[in-house]
Amino acid sequence: MGKYLAIGLGGCCGALLRYWISGRVYAAFAGSDFPSGTLAVNLIGSFVLGLIAGLADHYIIHPNLRLFLTIGLLGAFTTFSTFSYETVMLMQVNSFYKAFLNVFVSVLVGLMAAFLGLLAGRGM
Repeated sequence: MGKYLAIGLGGCCGALLRYWISGRVYAAFAGSDFPSGTLAVNLIGSFVLGLIAGLADHYIIHPNLRLFLTIGLLGAFTTFSTFSYETVMLMQVNSFYKAFLNVFVSVLVGLMAAFLGLLAGRGM
């Protein structure tokens, strides 16, 4: 039962955090049709997941805390479905450059963020 509670609470926190952070990012870039809020949460989430994986190499993380952070919090915080939808919407209005940029930056920088998080976690 504890693992389901950990995932559920993490998911609740992650969804609220995603809503708050992506809203702040969209407000900072008001007037832009680029999906900056989704990009921001996905890059942050990639880094933090890498960081947790790196920390797990050096520290014992309680299994329920790991579930809370990874599957719950980060699972709800990041979003592939919104990324996909926003990219398709950009293509439908012929913003192919922005759609390509969104895919390129999300994937390439997301991988780099996860790698840097892993290195940071292992270095601690």
